[in-house]
Amino acid sequence: MSFTAEVRDELSRQPPVCEFCDLATLAALARVCGTLSIAGPGRYRLTVATETGAVARTMIGLTHKVLKLKTEFTVRRSVLHKVRNYLISLPDQPGLDKALVLLGVLDRRGGLVGGIPRHVVARPCCRLAYIRGALIAGGFVADPRGDFHLEIAVQGEELAQAIAGLIGEIGIHARVNRRKLSYAVYVKSGDDVRDLLEAVGATRSVRALDDARAMKSVKNEVNRKVNAELANQTRSAGAAQRQLELIAEAEARGLRGSLPQALEEFCDLRLAHPDLSLRDLGEVCDPPLSKSALYHRVLRLEKLLNS
Repeated sequence: MSFTAEVRDELSRQPPVCEFCDLATLAALARVCGTLSIAGPGRYRLTVATETGAVARTMIGLTHKVLKLKTEFTVRRSVLHKVRNYLISLPDQPGLDKALVLLGVLDRRGGLVGGIPRHVVARPCCRLAYIRGALIAGGFVADPRGDFHLEIAVQGEELAQAIAGLIGEIGIHARVNRRKLSYAVYVKSGDDVRDLLEAVGATRSVRALDDARAMKSVKNEVNRKVNAELANQTRSAGAAQRQLELIAEAEARGLRGSLPQALEEFCDLRLAHPDLSLRDLGEVCDPPLSKSALYHRVLRLEKLLNS
């Protein structure tokens, strides 16, 4: 199961906080992944098509619980993608027109609603329930072992901006991006993704995200130390090679035999241990010498050859 599917499944099992939260969740489901068909004056059919069992289960359960309406349920299997496709329909029936107004799909005059009616999200808990429903219906949460990303795909800019506004009311910055045939409400910050999932009750998913972030932190620290060590080794190898070149130049110019004792000892040490850093080279001296002491001998050798 993908991380998105786990989040959706967890959210679909959250109990309502107040008596109107279920309506808010159902309204989000209807708006985000529902299609309204109009057969004539006052004759409607609302259809939700989804590949997610959590969406189908929540849609059917809340429709019966909140609206007391009849639903039709069909399961189809895609031969191409080898996945199940669930089709939930609210056929034309008495009370459906009033239910569509209650869900914020239609206004009282029968016109389509662009944003989110305030009566659907009047309470703070209902606003969270609407966000929860939108995530169940059209949410995507990237596997936290990779990049942090959460988005909700919706039809219509007005609805996208309204959902972003609801998320903003709980202190989380959400952006809206236009896609080819839809709009995406998205959150990129790891902290914001975590805070949003926690706010809507996905505590198990938050723990998984925290574990992934901790693992990332450990890996990043290990990588940083390894990279630093490799960089140090590269610098040390380059410095050692330069010192060997200075020694070779001294020999070519016949200066080895006339070098001061300290420089002669350094040359012998470096030729005997061509791969050691200055710090490690100092430790094999008898008595041991500091890195600074050996570095000053290198500078003396350079100065001698350049004079």
